[in-house]
Amino acid sequence: MDIDQFIGTGAVYLAFAIFLIVTIFKAVRIVPQSEKYVVERFGRLRSVLGPGINFLVPYLDRVAHKVSVLERQLPNARQDAISADNVLLQVETSVFYRVTEPEKTVYRIRDVDAAIATTVAGIVRSEIGKLELDQVQSNRAQLIERVREQVKAMVDDWGVEVTRAEILDVALDEATRNAMLQQLNAERARRAQVMEAEGKKRAVELAADADLYSAEQAAKARRITADAEAYATGVIAGAIKENGLEAAQFQVALKQVEALQAVAVGQGKQTILVPANALEAFGDAFKMLKGRG
Repeated sequence: MDIDQFIGTGAVYLAFAIFLIVTIFKAVRIVPQSEKYVVERFGRLRSVLGPGINFLVPYLDRVAHKVSVLERQLPNARQDAISADNVLLQVETSVFYRVTEPEKTVYRIRDVDAAIATTVAGIVRSEIGKLELDQVQSNRAQLIERVREQVKAMVDDWGVEVTRAEILDVALDEATRNAMLQQLNAERARRAQVMEAEGKKRAVELAADADLYSAEQAAKARRITADAEAYATGVIAGAIKENGLEAAQFQVALKQVEALQAVAVGQGKQTILVPANALEAFGDAFKMLKGRG
């Protein structure tokens, strides 16, 4: 075998080896976990390759699209919306989605991100237009849930799943914000006046209750005193009824003695004039006490 034949044979073997390597390379595809491959045959959809080792028909099948199945976030978007009571709002939204059917995503929609953003904006405007401003602020969770459900239903044909759709902020235009601020300040002033009036009313009620309590206690004290005096009078009357005139004289004598004792109590030097019958009162009282003993 001459050198030319050897070179020719070597070239054939080398070409065959290169062809074999290329064929194997085209026949075997290793798909990462985070991606799916869309395979075409003669320009038509052939299959979708999942993660792992996959085999193709060399030179007939080709990987036309490599689609990531990781969750994606659209840039936060702001759009104008008008509520049912004609208040202009600026709504900021955030959307997360992931591709579930790559063949639909690559063949049914050109720009899926822009399509989802436009869909969300339209749904948000439509839902806010059904609510008044107070309802938008107080029922935001329900509003978000309705937006999310409608977005999921509308993007299903594009092979994507909207995992989250959030309304991050609802801002008012400047004129409406100023009007609401004035209304809020007026409401605060009204509440302060009401609280002050209620405080004064409560103070008057407490003072009246205190006066009433004081009057009730004074009346109760007078009633107790009157009951005691009535009881004492009853005792005296009973004693007089039982012992006759002697008991009455005894009580009168005791009162005279008590009066003299009260007069004798004093500070410093003083002159006390004793009535002439005072000694008789002492004597009568002593006799009566002695007689009772």
